Amino acid sequence: MSTFDAAPTALIVHAHPEPHSFSTAQMTTAVQALRDAGYRVDVVDLYAEGWAPVLDRAEFAPVDGYFKPQAEQMRAAKDGSLDTAVQAHLDRLLDADLLVLSFPMWWFSLPAILKGWIDRVFVMGGVFGGDYGLFGDAALAGKRAMLLFTTGGPSEAFRPGGTLGPMDDFLFHIHRGMLEFVGYRVLDPVVTYGPARMTDQERAAALDTVRESVALRAANAEHTVH
Repeated sequence: MSTFDAAPTALIVHAHPEPHSFSTAQMTTAVQALRDAGYRVDVVDLYAEGWAPVLDRAEFAPVDGYFKPQAEQMRAAKDGSLDTAVQAHLDRLLDADLLVLSFPMWWFSLPAILKGWIDRVFVMGGVFGGDYGLFGDAALAGKRAMLLFTTGGPSEAFRPGGTLGPMDDFLFHIHRGMLEFVGYRVLDPVVTYGPARMTDQERAAALDTVRESVALRAANAEHTVH
């Protein structure tokens, strides 16, 4: 096996509509940090690709009567009739050792386009359900995932007793309900708080911190959410 073949793969799924945003700069910084750590890096830029986020009956074979999305996902996964874009992204997901979701936190959650990517690509019968179970028995068990995101508010607002409350409270539905649900071991998130309020010098320093934090998580498999 060649060194290239042996290298782990990271899939970064990025969701920001502005290519010159700090969020995008943070993503490209993470790409380089992972490459420096020996990863092959695959990037999905959802806005640039014009990803369609809505899970809809039109992407499946015609259904008479009641439409149940997950049942149709399972059928399509089994008979090989998944939407071609979904199948391509699912293949990239299954190939990756590390998944990084890159986004600005909007309304204390994922942007709709990224949530829609999860709706369509975390296929029942493909990553959980069918021949797979949940959590440790799901298809992505043994792989790792992490969040890379920005906020509008300062870090003080997301602490216990802060104006908004603990960040962990906002991330639970993503960490547990999406990533751990399909088998991932979730790494601590990399967060830049309030970059819009920073000076250029502070943003440059923040990107240095992102680079160091991503490198640390890439190298330290035990740096996980508790």
